[in-house]
Amino acid sequence: MISLIIPAHNEFSNLQRLFIDARFLQHKQLLEVIIAASPLTDDATDSLCSFDKVMVLQCKKKGRAAQMNEAAASSLGNVLVFLHADVIPPTNFFDNILDRLENGFDAGFFSYRFDKDTWFLKMNSSFTAKDGFFTGGGDQCLFIRKEVFNRLGAFDEEQVLMEDFEFFKRMKKYKVRYTIIKNDLVVSARKYECNSYLRVNLSNLLLVLLFKLGCSSYTLKSLHNKLIRTPYNG
Repeated sequence: MISLIIPAHNEFSNLQRLFIDARFLQHKQLLEVIIAASPLTDDATDSLCSFDKVMVLQCKKKGRAAQMNEAAASSLGNVLVFLHADVIPPTNFFDNILDRLENGFDAGFFSYRFDKDTWFLKMNSSFTAKDGFFTGGGDQCLFIRKEVFNRLGAFDEEQVLMEDFEFFKRMKKYKVRYTIIKNDLVVSARKYECNSYLRVNLSNLLLVLLFKLGCSSYTLKSLHNKLIRTPYNG
């Protein structure tokens, strides 16, 4: 059975949009959807409990890693799926996941495309369909057997930025069998709307390079905040 975990901070609008048309909520193998809300969330996120299988967990600690860990610890499923609030999955999302797990994989990710149709964004998204330098980012929606997630020690809560890449690094170190499903998620382009395409891409490249060179996550977070304008959540 699957536990879907969505870390959020004032993401009511995106979450409401996700659930209104979410046929995946009716999937027989979906046990629960846990919105892991930051302790500073002060929008209408609590009201989303009205949707079938959805619960809101007001987390004790802020930070995506801490929120996802708290939700994972309270989850009841034996498969964990981590989805960003501004990402829309395909209709056969869970069937794809279950098929890969039944065929010997312990974890995986999805390819994605953006919700804006430009040549530059199409080029970016094309790289998500294959294993490479940027594999493991949170927009690709990690799914993993819960016992494997626990064995790896969950997300590093000291990793205040790029917790997804740090976890993927451990997955590779311990030879977790993973795959990339070529069935596109739809990812919000809101970061590109608040910043130029070049600014986002160069910043992402710099941050990933510095991460791979061992730069501290606090330094990365400070640099990210200086380079990238963060879109308003609400």
